[in-house]
Amino acid sequence: MRPLWFVAGAGAGLYVAFKARRAAEALTPEGFSDRVAGLQLGWEMFTDEVRAGMDEKESELRTRMARLEAHEERRQLPGESDGREQDGPEEGPDDGQQ
Repeated sequence: MRPLWFVAGAGAGLYVAFKARRAAEALTPEGFSDRVAGLQLGWEMFTDEVRAGMDEKESELRTRMARLEAHEERRQLPGESDGREQDGPEEGPDDGQQ
């Protein structure tokens, strides 16, 4: 049973020593600058991904709009109006004549 506890204690000691060394290294100026550089790189990668997604979605929307416009042009016959009056406003019941 003693070898089991010996191995468990040695493992725990190594784990604590490793974690303490990493924590001390992170608090040095070099470690701090490494962490800041890592954050900057992560932020740049994130913004690049967002920008690429925006560009992809924009091109998809432009393609869909072009297809919709082409479809609308095909639906409208050449001599057919688009539903708007071109003669002018209609005169209502109160057109100023008595």
